This record gives sequence, C-alpha cells and structure tokens, in this order.
Amino acid sequence: MPEDATRKAILQAALAHVPFDGWSEATLRAAATDSAVPLALARALFPRGGLDLALDYHRAGDRAMAEALAADDLSALRFRDRVARAVMLRLEGADRELVRRGAALFALPQNAAAGARAVWGTADAIWAALGDTADDINWYSKRASLSAVYGATVLFWLGDESTGHQATRDFLDRRIEGVMRFEKAKAAFAANPLGKALLSGPFKVLERIHAPKAADDLPGRN
Repeated sequence: MPEDATRKAILQAALAHVPFDGWSEATLRAAATDSAVPLALARALFPRGGLDLALDYHRAGDRAMAEALAADDLSALRFRDRVARAVMLRLEGADRELVRRGAALFALPQNAAAGARAVWGTADAIWAALGDTADDINWYSKRASLSAVYGATVLFWLGDESTGHQATRDFLDRRIEGVMRFEKAKAAFAANPLGKALLSGPFKVLERIHAPKAADDLPGRN
C-alpha cells in the first residue's frame, strides 16, 4: 500500500477511538490494529503518535475546506463574506468532539507551537483558496489576523448549541468586522502625510519583507 494511502487508512481508523482515548498513543495502536498496519510502520509514519495524527486530521480538514470552497459560488458575496463562508465551511466539515480533543492536546505547553502552526496553516489555506496574491508584509498580516479570528471562532463554536450554529456565525461576523476596521485604519494611516513620511523613511525596511517561497531546487521539482 502506498505511503499516503497507509497514512489515510490509519487516520480513518483512528477517528473512532479519539472520542474515548483522545489523540494518543493508545489511539495510534488501536488504529494500526484496525487498519492492519504493522505498529512499527504506524509509528514511523506518525513518530509523535497522537500529535501527528491530530495534525493530519487538521490538514485533511483544510484540504476539504479548499475543495468545498472551490465548488461554491462566491460571486455574489462581498469579500468579507467569502472569508466568513470559508471559515464556516472549515468548521462544518469537522467533528466537534475530534476538534475538542485536538484543542485539549494543542493546549499542552509542549504542543502549543504545533497547534499555532496548524491554525496558521488553516489561515493560509483560506487565503490561498480565496485567491490571495499578496507578496509583501500583507501576506503575513492577513494570515496573522485570520489566525486570531479562526482560533477564537473555533473555541466559541465548541460551546455553541444554537440552531445551525447561528451564534457562531454572529460571533465570526463581529470578529471579521474588527479586522475590517483595522484594515481601514491601516489604509488611512498609509494615506495621510505622517504615514507616508514613516513608510518612506523609518518603515521603508518593511518593503524588504516578502511572502515565503518554496525552494525550487528540491528533489522532484523541475
């Protein structure tokens, strides 16, 4: 079985065990048994055990969101509503108990960095799916802002019992409104004389900041 298929088989088998054992070594062992994958191979594919399983589940959710968004008609939506739509698609495609268990795992000090990278990855996936072309410092500020919005919205969603998660939608709209106000303030600052002076003087160094680019000399790249 190819490596990708093996990883998917283990992850799929793990999902039934997470509500009981969390994203843990016990879940990895049970998933290896259920998927008929040798435990040694499962540990090689998921060297950090439950943490790597949880991260795989998270990334699978990002991919599913991007696919759902690509199939959606967003032409009639304002851009802020497209962002909200992407966030809600990401949440609707996830299992709350699995996410709850993941949130508990990522809250542990030793896993906090991995959890933060996962949320950043979701923000990046959303912006990429929406066609973002930023190549300067805005690449970072957009993802930082959306990471904060997404992280707060997930925590709210985990406790939301409203019909159709309407309370989560309202919460998300308020968070996006806050980001929009910040973006307007940033644009106004850049347009006023003081802002122009700073951006052409002390802050001119910001022009050197660019979005990260994939290395072109890695094996398998043309």
